[in-house]
Amino acid sequence: MGNLQFTEQPLSEWMNRDGNESNIVISTRVRIARNLVECPFPILATNQQSEEVLNQFEQVLSDERMQPFGQLHPIELDDLDDLDKQVLVEKHLISPSLVTESRNGAAFISDDESLSIMVNEEDHLRIQCLYPGLQVKEAWEKASAVDDIFEDHVDYAFDDKRGYLTSCPTNVGTGLRASVMIHLPALALTSQIGRILSAVTQVGLAVRGIYGEGSETVGNLFQISNQITLGQNESEIIDNLYGVVVQIIEHEKAAREKLLSDSRIRIMDRIMRSYGILSYSEIIDSKEAAQRLSDVRLGVDLGFVNVPFHALNELNVMTQPGFLQKRQGGNMSPGERDIYRAKVIREHLKDNLQ
Repeated sequence: MGNLQFTEQPLSEWMNRDGNESNIVISTRVRIARNLVECPFPILATNQQSEEVLNQFEQVLSDERMQPFGQLHPIELDDLDDLDKQVLVEKHLISPSLVTESRNGAAFISDDESLSIMVNEEDHLRIQCLYPGLQVKEAWEKASAVDDIFEDHVDYAFDDKRGYLTSCPTNVGTGLRASVMIHLPALALTSQIGRILSAVTQVGLAVRGIYGEGSETVGNLFQISNQITLGQNESEIIDNLYGVVVQIIEHEKAAREKLLSDSRIRIMDRIMRSYGILSYSEIIDSKEAAQRLSDVRLGVDLGFVNVPFHALNELNVMTQPGFLQKRQGGNMSPGERDIYRAKVIREHLKDNLQ
């Protein structure tokens, strides 16, 4: 099995599994940042040093305790073309920083794509675990187990007072980033989203777009993560994120009930218009596609549209610029992508209509 599988299929195997509150929470991700004590941070490391870092981590992967996590497929960034790199970012299997800033950058990705170990990114080591729905504790436990194996083989940069040392000061301490990708269309439609997200930032959490810091929020999808890595232990960070997300979910559910009770015909009309546009358009840009898919996802949960959630998750990846061009076999202009995107959506919805 080569690297091809990760860029050919839009849906990762882990996304086919059931997750808690998966009608609202798309996925949970936990990422741990670590660095080796004997080597400068990647931004200062020489080519030889970053190569030695990669060699050290490759040896750790042969530890028999890694076997329960499945086969990990090595991917060296220098061996990929730009489209393959873009698709891996769009599937959240690697970070944008690994593509743009790494020297001797590599990733080791499990068969089901739920575990990704990035080397020579902003930090020497990034351990990432992905789960469907709201499973913050489960994702943390898996990432922590992998981290323990690495820590038995290498010396991490650690300070008794500050904790794990990282390239970016905002990650110092636990080096832990836990995030939840959540779909909040009803809070947006009832004009409550600004108030809710403002409250979220006041309890030490950050709200970002689906590709992390600096990315744009589209399709009512928000990534909520811990802002603080220093001064709290890992359990406190995980529990705080989980507790806040549960409250957001309750607000979203209440907003959906309100839409049904106060504006049933109007919301049904909006959803069915979006479904019609997606089903019959000849051209559609990425922003409109994301918004229409958000409407249809809400429609599925409210019982107005009968499309499997996994088909909508697939379209979230299939409509991205990199995946469209990968599927078509080469670079396309924005206008060509808009036409091809509409075709892909039409055919996929037709194939998955129940």
